[in-house]
Parts: sequence; C-alpha cells; structure tokens
Amino acid sequence: MKAAVFHGPQKPLTIENVDIAKPIGREVLVRTVASGVCHSDLHFVDGYYQFPAPAILGHEAAGIVEEVGPHVTEFKPGDHVIACLSVFCGHCSYCLTGRTHLCQSRPVRTPQEPPKLSWKGAPVNQFANLSAYAEQMLVHENGLVKVRDDMPLDRGALIGCGVTTGVGAVLNTARVEAGATVAVYGAGGVGLAVIQGARIAGAGMIIAVDVFEKKLAQARELGATHTVDASKGDPVKAIRELTNGGVEYAFEAIGLKKAAEQAFECIRPGGTATVIGMIPVGQKVELEGSMFLREKRIQGCSMGSNRFKVDMPKYVDFYQRGLLRLDEMITRRGRLEDVNDAFRAMKAGEVARTVLMFG
Repeated sequence: MKAAVFHGPQKPLTIENVDIAKPIGREVLVRTVASGVCHSDLHFVDGYYQFPAPAILGHEAAGIVEEVGPHVTEFKPGDHVIACLSVFCGHCSYCLTGRTHLCQSRPVRTPQEPPKLSWKGAPVNQFANLSAYAEQMLVHENGLVKVRDDMPLDRGALIGCGVTTGVGAVLNTARVEAGATVAVYGAGGVGLAVIQGARIAGAGMIIAVDVFEKKLAQARELGATHTVDASKGDPVKAIRELTNGGVEYAFEAIGLKKAAEQAFECIRPGGTATVIGMIPVGQKVELEGSMFLREKRIQGCSMGSNRFKVDMPKYVDFYQRGLLRLDEMITRRGRLEDVNDAFRAMKAGEVARTVLMFG
C-alpha cells in the first residue's frame, strides 16, 4: 500500500510502498477513505513532541472494513467506520470506571508477533495505534466505531479527532451549561469544534480569539457571537470588557503557553479554563497564584474526555440533523501526496482542515 513515511523531525514525509500485515486476534483491516491533517501530527513533524522514525503518522480517519481478525465480533467487511486514537483495553482501572480515553494499557502486538507495518523489510512504527496517512489501517476493534452508511466519510474523518476533541471538551470535560459565557482561543479545526460544541450546549455568549481575520470570520459563521483579533490588542482585556468581568468558561485550542495563561486570566471568579492544545514538552504554564482564592480553575482535556463508541455516532446524528456543521470545516481536499503542503498551509493559517482523500 502507499503511505506517507515520517523520517524524523524537520524532514518532509515521503510517499512509499509499505507492507501491512493480516489482521490477527481482535484486529480489523480498514481501507482508508479520508484522513484529516491534524495539528497534533505537525507537533511531531516540527519536533515539539518526539516519536521514533520511521513511522506513519495520521490519526483522524474514516474508512471501510476490508477484513477482520478471528476474534472480532463487532465488525464485518463493508462496515463504515471512524477510527479513534483512544483505543482502550477494557479492563484497566480507567476503563472499568468509564474513562476509557485515559486507558493505560492500550492493546498492541507483542514483540513475538510480526509487526503491523514494514518497509524495505524493516518494521515501521504505528502512530497513535492508527497510522492514518496510508491507504489501509490495521486497528484493534477497540479503536473503531461503526457509523451509518449515509455519513460522508470525509466529514466523518473530522469526527475522528478534531470534532470529538473540541465538542467533547465542551460537553464532557467542562460541561458548559445553557446560557453560559465562553471564550475560545484558536479558531482552527479544534477551536471551531469547541465553538460549535458551545453553540450546541446553548451558551449565551461565545467569544472566538485568533490572529487571522479569515479564521475569525469562519468562527462567526459556525456560532461565535463575538470575535477578538489578538494581533490588535490584549484579548484578556477585550474579553473582560465584553463580559463585564470575564467568562465562565475558557478553552485553549492552540497549544501555546501564552494562550493557556490568557485563558485562565480571562475567566471570572469561579470560572474554569480548559487546556486542549498540545503545549510543547518542557514548557511551563505560569499563573497568578492569588487567583485561586477566587475559585478559578484550570484543567486539562484529553481527546474531549470521549466515550467515542457512544459519542461519535451521536456527533454523526448532530451532523445529520444540521446541529454540527462539518462541511464548512473542510477548507481543502487533497491526495496523500499533498500531505507536506497541508502542513505548510496549516502553519500559514490558510486552512481549518485539509482532508486527504483515498481511492
């Protein structure tokens, strides 16, 4: 199969012919139909996070089941599925208490079993238990969910990460109430999903913060009631003025230390800031200690605190009912060969999401 191979930080991905194994045990072989290009992958390409090369990146994908392992009972060939990096074991303490997204013993092949992926006779590392920048994926059945056949899979791919992360941060992690005031730092793919989650939750005021006017315009289109251009002034001051003292909920959806600090600064007493973005390893977020006396809270969020086998079909239903707008989030569609340009466009602020199409 064709795949985009990662050779290490600051190096372009190359398109290669990679071998993929047959499914064993509870594994499922999926033909990739669409794969979103997510900012999380860029963190590894840029070297802010480390992953051993060679590898196949990509983790936001949807496709069609081609073959199943002998112990698979949940899927059959022809099923339409969305993949999720929150693959879970089902028996650790997190799984048994309903927090499968925090699973600490995700199922993988043992060293005694043949590698899932190989290139030129040597193993290739699977990224996030998915490796979605490839024509096929070999995934444990606990990393997939079946969705209705009439769901367009290019839009379904977005649900695989960005939408589940952003909408879930609002509905599952922060539990925003109807009528609440919300600020969202970053109007990229995840930020736009946060804005839509806040709209679906019934938030009364949704303030989008970004430095690109084009992104702020899209934020307004998808549910932001107000926008703040952070390139033209202090967004914290602007948010406090708009809300008469601060928002009840703030979300950081970029992965910037400064944005996380500002998200905390812009909440009112008793408010909650939720950090979604991947702040580079080693960086410290600095907060004014006295603010904790005002019962201000800051918390992290992993993949929207998802229960993806339940949440993703729900988000598909939201899309089908017109509550969740995914068509507008896809700025560009491309082929696998366009992956490096998709990263460039993301860094330049040109896109909300690029989706790579297969077949």
